[in-house]
Parts: sequence; structure tokens; C-alpha cells
Amino acid sequence: MLALLFAIGLSGFVSAFNPPDEGMWLPMFIERLNYVDMEEMGLQLTPEELYSINNSSLKDAIVGLSGGGVGGFFCTGEIVSDKGLMFTNHHCGYNHIQKLSTPENNYLEDGFWAYSLEEELPAKGLSASFLKRMENVTDSILPFLSDTMSEADRSAKVKEISNRMEERASEDETYNAVVKAFYDGNEYYMFVYETYNDVRFVGAPPSSIGKYGGDTDNWMWPRHTGDFSIFRVYASPDGEPADYAEENVPMKPKHHLPVSLEGKDLGEFAMIWGFPGGTNRYMTSYGIDYNVNDFYPIIIEVFGAKLDIWKEYMDKDPQVKLEYASKYASAANGWKYYIGLNKGVKNLNVYERKKKLEDQFIDWYMQDTEREKEYGKALPIIREGYEKMKEFYKPFFYANFAGYGGAEIIPFAAQINSVYKMMEDKKKRKQNKEAIKEAAKQLIPVANEFFQKYDPAMDEKVFTKMMELYTQNVSTSEWPEFLLLAYNDMNGDMKAYGDYVFNQSIIPNKDALLAFLEDPKFDDIKNDPVLQAYEGFYSQLGQYGRKYQAANTEINKGDRIFVRGLRKMNPDKVFYPDANSSMRVTYGSVEDYYPADAVHYDYYTTLAGVMEKEDPESDEFIVDEKLKQLYASKDYGIYGQDGEMIVAFLTTNDITGGNSGSPVMNGKGELIGIAFDGNWEAMSGDLAFETELQRCINVDIRYVLFIIDKFAGAKNLIEELTIIKAAPKMQGAAEKAELGKAVEVEN
Repeated sequence: MLALLFAIGLSGFVSAFNPPDEGMWLPMFIERLNYVDMEEMGLQLTPEELYSINNSSLKDAIVGLSGGGVGGFFCTGEIVSDKGLMFTNHHCGYNHIQKLSTPENNYLEDGFWAYSLEEELPAKGLSASFLKRMENVTDSILPFLSDTMSEADRSAKVKEISNRMEERASEDETYNAVVKAFYDGNEYYMFVYETYNDVRFVGAPPSSIGKYGGDTDNWMWPRHTGDFSIFRVYASPDGEPADYAEENVPMKPKHHLPVSLEGKDLGEFAMIWGFPGGTNRYMTSYGIDYNVNDFYPIIIEVFGAKLDIWKEYMDKDPQVKLEYASKYASAANGWKYYIGLNKGVKNLNVYERKKKLEDQFIDWYMQDTEREKEYGKALPIIREGYEKMKEFYKPFFYANFAGYGGAEIIPFAAQINSVYKMMEDKKKRKQNKEAIKEAAKQLIPVANEFFQKYDPAMDEKVFTKMMELYTQNVSTSEWPEFLLLAYNDMNGDMKAYGDYVFNQSIIPNKDALLAFLEDPKFDDIKNDPVLQAYEGFYSQLGQYGRKYQAANTEINKGDRIFVRGLRKMNPDKVFYPDANSSMRVTYGSVEDYYPADAVHYDYYTTLAGVMEKEDPESDEFIVDEKLKQLYASKDYGIYGQDGEMIVAFLTTNDITGGNSGSPVMNGKGELIGIAFDGNWEAMSGDLAFETELQRCINVDIRYVLFIIDKFAGAKNLIEELTIIKAAPKMQGAAEKAELGKAVEVEN
């Protein structure tokens, strides 16, 4: 997903306003910064109805989804009933749906629907956080900082002050608080959350609906994906957040979103609330150059090679396909994102626009001696930091992505290495015999869990390919010693080396590893080739990681001064901060777009497009037989419009990753869709907002309800919702006769 601030580079920050739909805004500032614009575009709620600390407001229906912490949310959800029912994307629930699936009950492939509370399944490890309040704490931090401090001292001071504030705000652990930096460390805000750890799986369509189009359609428009899943947030019997327990009950939210069945026309107001993960719209031309020419190509190459191997094995074995479904989907999404980002940055001249802005910045500070003294060092610091990174980026990133993060067995070996280190010294091995046995015993369930979703034959092929990429791209002078020795012993044959590693090591062999953990013997693990690879790449990551951190610290310092200068240069401009997984509001409208010369994309897709794309030979474009029947009979109920079933629609909302699952609402605060993707033509949006091209792809809420009701028959869920019914927009009698369409209206 995408979103960004670069069209402003064209105007050189002269305008006091952002392009119409650009910006990810903090809710606490809506009344002061955005409300008039939002009201003119179609908002009908008051500022207090949008964001309030003391009263129920729209923010109370927005959920940050995480694995338990509040520092970062991987997706967004929204509460849609007074019983804690929550909608989000299918791809947001994907990992948890996979964990609950078995070959006998494959909820990923076949879907799942709970027709009663008793049938709902615990989604272990999934947490739902609600924002209680946000607070500007800049004045409590900045006075204790200065540009004369070292970056290490500065970070330590920020952490010290932040920890104190977070502890006070937690109110005896009732809440979770986190302080975040904004504008590259020029401002700080604290966010206080209430987190619920009992979240249960309620429903999801089969992958043929929830993931329709697969990797082929990912980031693309037109889109026909029913990308939604359903969960429920539970609380203790007294209504407080609690860990999973059978006696827990559905939470009673302060606010839930009503659902609108009204159709959407071009130009209609749309707003999205959620937790966008990260943008970098103030990145300089030096960062663009480094990423496009050095960083992105490595990710694209390594991820692409690994995905090819995974897909080969997944296509051959249904068990492997189920085990690796979530891993593959996540890696494929990132891989395609970086391909599109790299292409978008080049095609949309992002580097040139950044450079133009920097030239204007230089012209501005050169007009005043004091300005030059304060801001003239920013760009040189940034440039030098990236030049340092270019000296070692290959050994660092190949060690990271192809070495340590290549084959799955390498990071897993870190667990075994902890026992090996206890045994390495002969004297300590004798002294700590019982401690070693206990440490090994503790790893047995860890190993069993790992091997439940691990294919050693596939991983061996990945390991071989990763070693080939590493040795082909990194200078031999920078190889870890173990790899240099192995390369020479095998005469450069990495396939032979892969065979040796996986045949000689006990770690990829479940039975051998469990036998070792039951009765750890040093001779069984010494000189283990997987451990050697782990230690070699881990050491290399440490070596180059320290250099990377030092260079990155200087870049961060330069960025902070640069952004502070940009804001001084344009005192009348309202700047929004980069996304950082804190709650944001973005507003825009329903719009079509023109991606290329003589090409026009309409603003919505229909179920007819699902049928047109059907390909029984591709698992990405399978169409369920029941869905075909509903389409053939036009049995859309109250969810259809003009004899059509709308599937997805476009808005101009400014979003990025983390906004997946965010509610798309009309001016009344009613749910009209669920955001799930950005569009291919504007993939550079995390670095530069593209006013004419950037679009947010949303699943229409009426398609969600149609699948729940007509496809799944889960009327128990429909009855929970507050549905705002509107008569479908009817065609004239002549038009209906001409088109031969029967429009069913259900009251």
C-alpha cells in the first residue's frame, strides 16, 4: 500500500495547502487543521463525534491489530456491532486463519463461518488495541535535547523521558502507552491504548473469494477480491481486557460503525481511519538514489529467487501449500511492492523532484548567515551517510537477506546455538550438565512447532540458491570464513555444499534434533555445518550492522535538521507527519483515473468481472460454484445496485501498509467499504504522493454483506449489524427491458 508527499516538490512548497487528498492527519488536530475542508467535501459529523477523549466518538471503533504490543500495528480493524464484532481484511487475518487450519479443516481454502458464539475459534497471539487518547509531549522532551549532543546521548535521553511518561500513563498497567517521534525527531506524541488479548475468529470467505486474483492482481486495478475476514473482541465478565478464558464475553465497545447500503457516485466524500505503518516522504534525493540503485534490487533478487522455489514445492504438495501459505503471501506482497516502488520512483521522476526541492532549500538558507549555519549542514551530513553505506551495502544486505534470512533453518539455529554455547567449553560442560539438559529440554516444544510447518527438501534448495547469490555478488574478501572454506572444498559447487549441509547437520533432521535435545551430547553438535553458517552470518551481520547503524544515525541527524528547515522555510504550510503506526485520518473522494494515454479506469468493479477473469487452470482465479449460481440468478438481495453486484471501488484516500483493513466511511461515519490495497501506477506513494494517479482500492461493504448473507448464510452476523438501508438506484423501465436485467429489491 502507498501514500505520500511529493507532488509538493513540483510547487516548491510555495502553496500553503496540500493537494486535495494528500495527508495522513492526527485525529487530535482535525478540528483545527482539517474540519472545514472535510465539511466542504461532505463530512456531516461534528469534531466531537470524530475524536473525543471523554465521550464516545468514531475513534473508539478503530482497532489496531498486533501480536501483543502497541509500538506497531500490522493492520487495522473496525468494530461493527455492540458485541465486539470486527471486520478487517482477509490478508490481515491470513496468518491466524492458517494457524487454525488443518488439511481436514482448511479454513484458508474453504472458508469458515461461526453461526453462534460457541463456534468462534481463539486466534491466539492476535491483540486488538483501542486508542484512549493522544497527547503532544514535545515540550516535555525537546528542552532536554540539543544538536550539540551526540546522537547516542540524544536517543538515550529521549528513551529515558519517554519511559517515565509511558509508565505514568499506564495507570498501574490498566493501559499501554507509547511515545513516538514525529517529523524526524522534531516533535513527540504519546499514545495511550487499551489492549484486548482475547480475539476470536468468526468468519472468512474461501480463498477463491478472499484472495481472488492472488499475486497476479496484487496492487492492480481493476480488482475483484473479497478481501475481508471477521473476528470478535472478547473481555472479562466485568468488561475489562483479559487474556483468553472460556468465561470471557464479547466486549461492549464505546462506539461501533453503522453499515450503509447506499451506493457511491463519483466525487462522493470518503474518509479512512487507521494505523498506517510507515512513509518516508521527506527522504532526500540521496536516499532515493541509494534505495533505487543499491537496496531495492537486492531485495527484489533475493525474495524473487526464494519465492520461485517455494511456489515450485507448494504447487506439488497441498500440505506444503497450506504450511507456507502465510509465509509466501507475506513475502510475495513485499517483493511485488519493491518492484513497483522501484519502477514508480523512476517513471514518476521522484529523484528529480526531490533534487529540485533541495535546490530551493539551499537557495533559502543561503540568503541568511544564521540559516546557513543552522541548516547548511543537513544535506552534506545526509550525503556522507549514504556514501558510507554504499561502501558495505552488498556484504551487509546479502548476509541479511540471503545468509541469515535466506534458508529458514539458519535463524532457527539460533535456538540450538544457545545450548551449543553452554557446551562449547569442556570444563563448563561438565559443571553445567544439568543446566544444559534443562535448556535442551525447553527447546523440544520449540522444535516441534518449527517442524510442523517446515519442509527440509525445499529449504535445502533455498539454501543452495541463497549461497549462489551470495557468492556471486559479494567480494570474496568479505565472505565469512566458513563459506570461503566450503567454497574451496566444493570447488565452487554450491549445490554440493547444500547437499553436504543438509545431510551432515542434525538441525534440519527432526528425529536427529529431537534425540539431541532429549540427551544433548557435544559430539553430536560440534562442527555442525548449519551452526557454522548461523554463526558466520550472524557475526557478519554484527560487523556490518554496526557500520550501518553508525551511517544511519548520521542520516537521521541530517534528516531531522532538513525537515526542521523545510518547516521554517514554509511557515504558512500545514505539514503532516510521516506515517509511523499511529492513528491517522485521511479524507478524499470516490474517483476514477487515467493511468496512461487513452486508458481510463472506472471507479468500481462488479461480480461480472469475477466471472470474466475465471481460469480453472489457475488457483488464483478459481470461482466457487455457489458464487456462480448467485451470479447467474442475480440473487443479490438488498446488496445489489442496478442489477449489479459491486465488488470493489476506488477512492483518493492517502494510505499505506497498516491501513489494510481500515474502514472506509461516508460523511455520516457509516461504513461503506474496507481498504485493502494501493494501485500499481502510484507505487512510489510512500516516498511521494501522486495527486493524479494515487488511488486506494476498497472492497465494497455490500459485497462483504452479500458474501456473509447470500453465500455463507451467516444471517446471525447480519442481524448483529446496524444496517442503514437505502433503496437501490433503479434503472428506468426502458433501460431494463433493453439490457434484459432483472433487478430484485428486498425491503
